[in-house]
Formats: sequence, structure tokens, C-alpha cells
Amino acid sequence: MGIVFVRKTVIFEEFPKKLIMNKRIFITTGVAILILLAGFFLLTQSKSEAEKITVQVIRGPFEMKVYSSGQLEAQNSENIVVPESLRDPDIRIYEIKITDLVEEGTVVNTGDYVATLDQKAVEEVLTNAREELEQGYNEFEDAKMDSNLTLSNVRDQIINARENVEEMKIVLEESKFESPAVIRKAEMDLDKAKRRLEQEVQGYVLKERQAASRVERRKIDLRRQENRVEKLSNVYHSLVINAPKSGMVIYGKDRTREKIKVGSTVSSWMPVIATLPDLTSMLSTTYVNEIDISSIKVGQKVALGIDAIPEKELEGEVVSVANIGQPMPKSDAKVFEVKIRIFGDVSDLKPAMTTSNQIQTGFYTDTLFIPAEAVFTNDSLQFVYLEKGGIIKQVVDLGSQNENYVLIRKGLSEGDVVLLTEPDFAEELAFEGLDIYQEIREHRQREEEEAKKALEEQKNKPYEMPEKKGDGQNEFFMIIG
Repeated sequence: MGIVFVRKTVIFEEFPKKLIMNKRIFITTGVAILILLAGFFLLTQSKSEAEKITVQVIRGPFEMKVYSSGQLEAQNSENIVVPESLRDPDIRIYEIKITDLVEEGTVVNTGDYVATLDQKAVEEVLTNAREELEQGYNEFEDAKMDSNLTLSNVRDQIINARENVEEMKIVLEESKFESPAVIRKAEMDLDKAKRRLEQEVQGYVLKERQAASRVERRKIDLRRQENRVEKLSNVYHSLVINAPKSGMVIYGKDRTREKIKVGSTVSSWMPVIATLPDLTSMLSTTYVNEIDISSIKVGQKVALGIDAIPEKELEGEVVSVANIGQPMPKSDAKVFEVKIRIFGDVSDLKPAMTTSNQIQTGFYTDTLFIPAEAVFTNDSLQFVYLEKGGIIKQVVDLGSQNENYVLIRKGLSEGDVVLLTEPDFAEELAFEGLDIYQEIREHRQREEEEAKKALEEQKNKPYEMPEKKGDGQNEFFMIIG
């Protein structure tokens, strides 16, 4: 009886435990389902909100800028160049290497050493010139000897011709008692001897002139060779370059805009070795790509930062814009040089410091604009997604653009709400404001017609030769059309 009682008690206790366990599983499962539903709802809601990011059309000041990096240089400077004697065309040294150069940034006084040019190159040319001079001396002496010998021979021929005339006179005298035929022959021989003498005399005069001219040419060549040797000697003794004034040495740049260094070549076309800048007035030289250069004009305001002095902010003004572009090193892109004059205190600025330039190319005090991301395009239209009792495709006429915003000419009003993202049902929406598109087309057609008309007028206009100025010598010019 005791065993049966214990078994029944165990069965009675296990039943409520299973019931409790099932209840817990049910609750846990329900909570998990609720959490999943809530997460799905939140994700769906956030996705819906993300797909519909909107902004308002803003009215206010609108500024356009071009950003570029530049390098400081002095507005005024004294150039240290190759010797003037090296630029003489008689020297015929077109390029010469720099064999020694003081360190950039060295402060020098007037007359201090700066650089040395390649002496070996000049020595080689000078040696060849001296050899040519020696050969010139020999040729000059040969020309004189040849002239004397030639004239001496001609003088002998004249003497012989005169003696022949005298001989023919004697023959004629002796033949006066001879027959008329013999007399006539003697007279003819005398005439022939006289003509021969006259020809020899005239030939002597011509050969004397030829000889004198030949000797004179040799003399001129010899004098030119002597002058060249003298000039090369002067060049050789001027290859040590000294400072023309006091200042800080700043290296010049070669034809690839790389800094001059030991081993670089300079020439009469690129003569600058270094500069001595006037540090009281500074420029920032920058290069703007061909896409933006049309918006850069002389007189535009510039905000400048100095990379080496981050806390320093300066103002400037564009003072020059290159008319002709140049290729960037190791690139097919074209850039245009722009120089910016810096205002304010420049006492702590040094040449070659890097500047960050913000050139203000346009400014509107009061206009409408929206983020550039809000504008969409197809093959011919520019439009926005405008919330107006629903979403519509609104055609817009755009104006200038900066790095973030675009100006609105027509199609929107202040406070209008536009989407930054394209809605899923965008293809189903119809365009509004197609009259604006028609106005844009007509405006573009008028501009094209006016440009074409101006081009035709320019072609039909007769070209007027520029008036000559100066001393009346021939002037060379190029017409680029």
C-alpha cells in the first residue's frame, strides 16, 4: 500500500509543472512576435520617411566661388639671370647647366656668391673657337700669298705683251719696203699685239680687285673669329654669378614649372636662375582649370588661407588672368595661370608658401535657390519633385550654380517644398510648367542666332592692318583666328 501511495503523489506533482512550462513558452513566443511586428513597423516607417526627404525653396544671398590652391611669390623682385654676354648670338651656347647653387632661402648681400654655371661647356666651345681662329690666320696668310702670286704672274704677262707690241712695231718698220701684203700683215700683227696688251692690263685690274676682295673677306672672317674668342673668354670669366642686390634667394622655375636646382639648364630664353623678392607685397599664383576659367575676371575678390598659418585669413583681388592655357605636367588637362594680389599684413609670409584661394565669381543679394541634389534631368528637361497637394514634376529654369546650391529663375516660389530623392512612382507623374521649357528653348534660339549673326558680321568685316610704330623696320605678327 505504501508503494502505491508514493507513485500517485509523483504523478499528481508533475502535472502542474508541465502546465506552467507550456504557459511560459506561449508567453515568450507571443512577446517575440510582438517585438518582430514592432521592428517591422518601425523599419517600414523609417524607410518611408527616408524615401521622402524634403527641403524648402530658400530666398537670400547667393554666392559663387572657385576654389584653388596657389603658391606665394613676391609682387616685385630682382631676377638673378645668366650673364648678358652669354645671350650674344655669336657665342652659340644655347643652354648651359648650373653646377653649383646656394641653398634656397639664403640671405645675401650685394655682390655675394649665388651660383656657378658649367665652365667645361664653355671651355670646350672656347677651345674650338681658338682652333678656328688659328685656321683663320693661316687662311688669311694664304689668301695674301695667292693674291701676290696671281698678280705677279699677270704683271709678267703684261710685260711680255708690251715687248710683243714693240717687236711688232719693229717688224712693221722693217717691212715698209716690202710688198703691200707683207706690210698689211705686219700692221695686223701690231694691232693684235696692242689688243692683247690692253686685255692683259684690264685683266690685271680685275684680278687685283678680286684678290683684294678675297683678302678682305678673309680679314673680316678673321676679325669675327677674334671677336668671338674674346667674347667667349669674357663669358668664361662671368660664369660665377653674384647677387645684384641684397635679399633672400628664391629659386626660379624651368619650362616645366619645376624649381631650378643644381643640374638644371638655363638659356637666353629662360635666363632666370633665382630671384630676390620684395617681401613687402605678395601675390598668390594659382592655376584654374579650363572649365572654370571663363568665370574668372580681373578685379574679383578672393578669400585666402595660408596652409602653414591656419589661423591667418587674408583678402585679395585677381590682378591677371592668362589668355593662353598650358598643359599640366603628366596630364592632358589644361590650366590657366591666375595671379592674386594679397592685401593686409604680409610680414610673416614667405615665398613658396601654399595658399587656399576662394575666388568669388558671382554674388546675388536676394534670389531663390535650392540644393543641387533636388534638381533632376532627362534628355531635355530640368525639373524638381514639388509637393503641391501631392507630388508633381515641376519644370524649372535654372541659373548659376555653386558647389552646393543652384539658383532658380522660374518655376518655384519661396517656401515651396521639393524632394531630394526620386519617388517610386516618378514615372507616373506628369510634367507641370512646360511653358517654362518653351521659354527656355526660345531664349536659347535667340542667343544662338545672335551669336551666329555676330560671327558672320565679324567674318565680313574687312581686316585692317595695324599701324606701324617705331623705327619703320619690318615687324612680325601672328593672327589667330
